[in-house]
Amino acid sequence: LVGSDSTNCTQHSGGWSPQVTDRHPWLQLDLRDRIEVTAVATQGRYGGSDWVSGYLLLFSDTGRAWKQYRQEDGVGRFVGNVNADGVVHHKLSHSIRSRFLRFVPLDWNPSGWVGLRVEVYGCAYKSDVADFDGRSSLLYRFNQKSMSTVKDVISLRFKSRQAEGVLLHGEGQRGNYITLELHRARLALYLNLDDTRLRFSSGRVAVTLSSLLDDQHWHSVLIERFQKQVNLTVDTHTQHFRTKGEGDSLEVDYELSFGGIPLPGKPGTFLRKNFHGCMENLYYNGINIIDLAKRRKPQIYSGNVTFSCSEPQLVSTTFLSSSSSFLSLPATLSASGGFAVRFQFRTWNPDGLLLSTRLALEPQRLELQIKIGGVSLKRAQKQHLAVSTGYRVNDGLWHSASLSSRGLQVTMTLDNEPSSTMELGDHMEAGDSLYFGGCPSLNVSGCENPTLAFQGCMRLFSINSQPMDLNLVHQGRLGDYKELQFDTCSIHDRCLPNFCEHGGQCSQSWSCFYCDCSGTGYTGATCHNSIYEASCEAYRLTGSSSGYFSIDPDGSGPLGPTQVYCNMTENKVWTVVTHNSTDPVRVQGSTLQKPYIMKFNYSASPEQLMALVSGSEQCQQEVMYSCRKSRLFNTRDGSPLSWWVDQGGERRTYWGGFLPGVQQCSCSLEENCMDMNYFLLSYKEHLPVSEIVIGDTNRTGSEALYRIGPLRCYGDKSVWNAASFYQESSYLHFPTLRAELSADISFYFKTSAPSGVFLENVGLKDFIRVELSSPVAVTFSFDVGNGPVVLAIKSHVPLNDRQWHYVRAERSVKEASLQVDQLPLRFLEAPSEGHLRLRLNSQLFVGGTAARQRGFLGCIRTLTINGVTFNLEERAKMTPGVSAGCPGHCSGSSSLCHNSGRCIEKNSGYVCDCSQSAYGGPSCKEEVSVSFNRESSVTYTFQEPFSVIQNRSFQASSVYRGNSRARENMAFIFMTTQSPAMLLTVSTFSQQYIAVILARNGSIQIWYHLHVDRRPDVFTPRPSSLADGHLHRIRIHREGKDVYLQDMNLKYSLSSDTEFISIKSLTLGKVTVDTMDEEVMQAGSKGFIGCLSSVQFNHMAPLKAALLKRASSLVRVRGHLVESNCGALADSTIFHSQSGEECRMYSDYTVFLWTIKHFHTLSNTLQSNGCPCSPAGVVSAVVFITLCVVVVMTRFLYQHRQAQRDASIKEKEHRTNLETAYRREAAYQAEPAYRTEFHLHDSHSSTLNDNREYYI
Repeated sequence: LVGSDSTNCTQHSGGWSPQVTDRHPWLQLDLRDRIEVTAVATQGRYGGSDWVSGYLLLFSDTGRAWKQYRQEDGVGRFVGNVNADGVVHHKLSHSIRSRFLRFVPLDWNPSGWVGLRVEVYGCAYKSDVADFDGRSSLLYRFNQKSMSTVKDVISLRFKSRQAEGVLLHGEGQRGNYITLELHRARLALYLNLDDTRLRFSSGRVAVTLSSLLDDQHWHSVLIERFQKQVNLTVDTHTQHFRTKGEGDSLEVDYELSFGGIPLPGKPGTFLRKNFHGCMENLYYNGINIIDLAKRRKPQIYSGNVTFSCSEPQLVSTTFLSSSSSFLSLPATLSASGGFAVRFQFRTWNPDGLLLSTRLALEPQRLELQIKIGGVSLKRAQKQHLAVSTGYRVNDGLWHSASLSSRGLQVTMTLDNEPSSTMELGDHMEAGDSLYFGGCPSLNVSGCENPTLAFQGCMRLFSINSQPMDLNLVHQGRLGDYKELQFDTCSIHDRCLPNFCEHGGQCSQSWSCFYCDCSGTGYTGATCHNSIYEASCEAYRLTGSSSGYFSIDPDGSGPLGPTQVYCNMTENKVWTVVTHNSTDPVRVQGSTLQKPYIMKFNYSASPEQLMALVSGSEQCQQEVMYSCRKSRLFNTRDGSPLSWWVDQGGERRTYWGGFLPGVQQCSCSLEENCMDMNYFLLSYKEHLPVSEIVIGDTNRTGSEALYRIGPLRCYGDKSVWNAASFYQESSYLHFPTLRAELSADISFYFKTSAPSGVFLENVGLKDFIRVELSSPVAVTFSFDVGNGPVVLAIKSHVPLNDRQWHYVRAERSVKEASLQVDQLPLRFLEAPSEGHLRLRLNSQLFVGGTAARQRGFLGCIRTLTINGVTFNLEERAKMTPGVSAGCPGHCSGSSSLCHNSGRCIEKNSGYVCDCSQSAYGGPSCKEEVSVSFNRESSVTYTFQEPFSVIQNRSFQASSVYRGNSRARENMAFIFMTTQSPAMLLTVSTFSQQYIAVILARNGSIQIWYHLHVDRRPDVFTPRPSSLADGHLHRIRIHREGKDVYLQDMNLKYSLSSDTEFISIKSLTLGKVTVDTMDEEVMQAGSKGFIGCLSSVQFNHMAPLKAALLKRASSLVRVRGHLVESNCGALADSTIFHSQSGEECRMYSDYTVFLWTIKHFHTLSNTLQSNGCPCSPAGVVSAVVFITLCVVVVMTRFLYQHRQAQRDASIKEKEHRTNLETAYRREAAYQAEPAYRTEFHLHDSHSSTLNDNREYYI
């Protein structure tokens, strides 16, 4: 038993207590031999007030090189005692096999001092050990020429002194091989069971696991293989994978080698770098290899292998703080007047000071530092950068650095890289100190940290070829130090395991990890949240209209996003998923023995299709099938001859219009039957069609013609899935929430109650809860073992106002956040050292708690947890005190308010809040249009976001962060004859911008400038001119890298998915700033002459704000603006689509199309009945069509002239009505409660003379 101060280790039953002057106390146990330790227990000092409340546990084989024990979550801290007499017992999640243990107190009784009694539980540990010196190996020779196995189990333990080295290798002449080796301190397994592959070829697949395996501590490895399935386990981490190729057995010739790959016929020569370190308990399929070698069995060849593990004295020191750690050692010049310094370091941080020393001519200093991951040597004060390597050193590996001076030159060498030399201009000051890792806070000798102090590990210090003994430093007999941990390297790989989800790339610093979510389609601290909506219905609710969208049916779940077409009609929102064969296909020559088979590959995976179908209200798929002399089933026994296969792989013989299981065909066996038969498959549990099989078209003249349409689904069952709670003691219960590492919870609620628990799930100690804690506050609280964490958001308006409010709470290993409506996000960082897993074991309670107290009264809908939507309605039907659905006008899927208008309940009706819509009117459907001249412009300045929101209930920092999705929605209608022209530009404080312009030729251009140091992305959707005096609608939607032009059905990809940060302003019309590209500036200087209508950017409507809030400081109007009705013309006259190919008229044009259609149908009918078309018939048809055209055009020209005559009168009336409506809207905006734009739908109101609506 040894203490940090050996003179103060008490030997009586009172326990151990260090001196008060001991800077870093610890208690060390020597177990006399390696013991497998399974548990530890602590107790305070007997008869006093001294105890330890928290401590670290370290272990070592030698008593010099120590390693910190970490529990299952990576937590290094052990909870100690709360008094002197109680015993706190900890069972280790994985045992320790070691001789020495060290207890390092972290916290103790504040009213007393450190006092400790310990007890260790375990059992004896025996092992067979082999030592490899980097030039040795063990060869195990088989009894036969080759060994072929379908099952292998290989286990061993090793500790290595190097980051590279082969542990195991075996190969066969037919191309099979297995190699286990260390590469960059990670363990790589190469395995090939396919005879056709070349060993070590570029096509080989390596499975890599773990890291930092060159720490000179024991690590366990287990390889389990059965045929193609392989499990690789390193310490506590396991990876499962399947091998490639056709083979499922491993065939190895002659021998297996351990520790290296010897070159045949050349003893002592190896193909790869050998392993340098120790192995123990090496088993191959139950055979103890080291035991055979120790007993000198003939099947084992042991070259230069010894059977005891040598222990090198490579003792490390950890620099704990990035601001205050340092180590100073005296610098003495050599006899030649120069100096030479060598040391090794490892770190994750991209910046930090490695070494600083003073030159003779003050205040100049020589500094060696890590900068942006590379190493630079410079002479401070003059800022002369002499050496800057692109060689990355913040990779967690050991790197060696050396500096040597001769005369006025200094040479730097990093690892095995070529040396670099620079001129000092001055000598080094004799007798000064060398500062490693940082500088003292007192600015001794002018030493200052350039950026950060070094945070990592260092070892093998040598000054002028003399090794430095850090024990003397620790004892205060040499140099000085601060914030160091001796005899251990406490580096920790925070990317193991990788907590970045959905393919996110993990990187790390010393204290935390980061996830790069670029290109994944997800965002957030751990790439947990999808940047896409879950359905087309969700896009409609955000104000989008028909177009191509990427949807993520399971949100943050494992399924990725897929692209679909969203057809948003007036009544339904259709999701359309296409496949690889939508054209008609003719089939001939197929039999039941050799049938025709077509498999359909959809634009979504089978799992995504299943999620889409199950979440939709209804799905259908159109099938066109016609046949001649072909049967769908055998008339004798009813066996099918043709069929289709559903999503589950089941054969289906029913067709449209019939129930599953009914075999029907409307085709006749007569030769003249060639009817076009259309079927609609609508039993959604069987959709989509994955395959069609046709097996009876082999007779003369026999054929079949089919076409399978795309999958079409409408409705989102989750959006309005709601439950009403009308008893405080009632609740819905669901299975235990499985969200150990991450959980995102979102839902809508409305209530009139002042408080209530939305949901709760508890464990033995852990819990998670979301509740309405007061009429104006929502609280999210949880505990994962680090103490309760509470996030709360307070609203400036009541939340119990019987309106729908949105809540989203998220917790991950990196952070926790809470969002309520559009209020600023509350955000908390998780502690870098703490428990990670949320362990729950009870049921999930929704609308209440297990104690039946503080229950919620009101409605909850669209409850989604980790991408899974909970069916509240189904559970509510069988639960007393809860009913399915939610009463009220605004509780259904019908669109009472359009164009992103928000439905708000009233006692006798509802109102539409159009404040976030570009439209106005009672239902947010009225266009808002303005005419611009060359000097006109409207600039909307965005309010600055909150910078900091404090939450004092948690120790970590709490900062505001906006929605991190890289997403923009833009929409507007314009009409002009001018080019070039500036339509819209959005700029940020960081000189990012988006611009939509008309080029010189009148074509529209979209500019995305997201990186100041890169060229902007420019898209030109159509080369034709849009400066044609017609109305054109533009709708742009961005998700990450994907930009959709929805009216044109086009998709573009940006060069980056960078989000638009700190938006400054949006401008319509003339722009005079000079921070944009030249072509954009030319268009901006020309301004815009014409009409703009219904302008929307995300949730902002700048054009409407310019009309309603001219006195607002957020809106700046320049030039002359005139309210117009050009937007309304889109609904009353001709509307030119962006493609220029569609032209829609009303009334007479519709009659004309109907006439042509029915005449064409008549012609087809005559042809199908075998009636020849005579010349007279053709002439009659032409005359008939010509007369129709003349009549329609004459009527249209008359109506157009009449419209021109009434235009001025109607425009005056329209302007008067607009002014009245805007004054009404402005009055509503003055209301203090919401300050939003309302139009009342009230059966008792009579204030809206022209727009009165009644509901009965």
